Amino acid sequence: MILSLIGLSSSLFAQDNSADTTKRFDKRAFRTWSIGLNTGMLTHYTPFNSQSNGDFRTPQESWGYGAYVKKQILPGFGIQADFLAGKVKGKRANMLAADPVAQDNSGFNTRIDWAGSLSGNFTIANLSLNQKRSFLSPYVTAGAGYMSSNASVYSTSGEGNTGYKENWFIPVGAGFKLGVSKGVNIDLGYKVSFVKATDFDGLNGSSNDRFSYAHAGIEIALGKKGTSQLSNYSAIAAIREETAAESAELRKALSTSEQNRLRDQEQYARDLGDDDADGVANKFDKCPGTPANTVIDGAGCPLKTPVPQQIIITEEDRRVVGEAIKNLEFDLGKSTIKAKSYETLNRVAGLLVEKNFSLKLAGHTDNTGSMALNLRLSKDRAEAVKSYLVSQGANPSRIEATGYGPNQPIASNKTAEGRQQNRRVEFTLF
Repeated sequence: MILSLIGLSSSLFAQDNSADTTKRFDKRAFRTWSIGLNTGMLTHYTPFNSQSNGDFRTPQESWGYGAYVKKQILPGFGIQADFLAGKVKGKRANMLAADPVAQDNSGFNTRIDWAGSLSGNFTIANLSLNQKRSFLSPYVTAGAGYMSSNASVYSTSGEGNTGYKENWFIPVGAGFKLGVSKGVNIDLGYKVSFVKATDFDGLNGSSNDRFSYAHAGIEIALGKKGTSQLSNYSAIAAIREETAAESAELRKALSTSEQNRLRDQEQYARDLGDDDADGVANKFDKCPGTPANTVIDGAGCPLKTPVPQQIIITEEDRRVVGEAIKNLEFDLGKSTIKAKSYETLNRVAGLLVEKNFSLKLAGHTDNTGSMALNLRLSKDRAEAVKSYLVSQGANPSRIEATGYGPNQPIASNKTAEGRQQNRRVEFTLF
């Protein structure tokens, strides 16, 4: 029977190898209900018998069978309801010791019609550091039960029958379970039952009778497929496994982040480096490889030798500048130029490149806020316009950016309209 159960368990184990959970640190589900079937040997001999082995000296083994339902409350404790039936036999009544022939022909046969008990099952919980599910789980049980039995006694002088009687008994046992899969255990155990009666074996002795049951069986855990039994699961090993997995993921993420950082650092060095040392970063240098000491424009390209000429500023030039001033807008309280201003600024940059004009940028603010803040903001806005014009090819050496803060108002700061007029950047061609 045991070999057959092991074969069945191995088959179930092969089909039941899924993980306990699909997401780390989720609330874990366990199998806490189980049922068991067992069979084994019943005998009136127990380790607690007296030297004379109770009322009968010689035990006789006979088959018994049982079943149980168990609810696991904690990893190390569960409540178990047992059922047991079978026969308990013995020979050679001690009361006939003076007549060896009569003693040898005497005996008893007690039929346990049914026996039910409720016991606490104490399992040595799995505290392994490496194995989440234990293979070997020792346990002890103790509880109380009620039974119906019928004892028959025979000897050379005749036979007697006590009829069916119901008695209380106390079952105490120990054993171990072999976990062959997440849901199946082989159960090997030994139990001694202390009967609250002196005539369980048909004879009224001087003390209460006892009998034992050595059994082997199978336990099947009920619950969701893939989950573990609570009684043989090691939370320590599970935490260790999950922590190791998380650590590996973090190390992988850090390694990837470091590789990305080094890649970005190399790209940044290439973009903002100045391989030809002309003062223009590679990313913005439209003429890489310029020879040393070459006079260049803002895009890093060589400037032609300037021909002295008279600078003439036309009305069209002033109109281009005027539109740029009128359309120039910044983010509130910042020196960031809004995208809508780029089109007219591009025309100013083209004008500076084409006619080689010089340009003075003067930043102004209203008197709202501190003097230091307004001076810095007006300077930053003028510099922002210069930086943009240079990025479009204008010669940085021909552009001057100055901030005057609120010191040169063109309207009254007492009205919103006047303050709006005072917040400006003036363009002066020369």
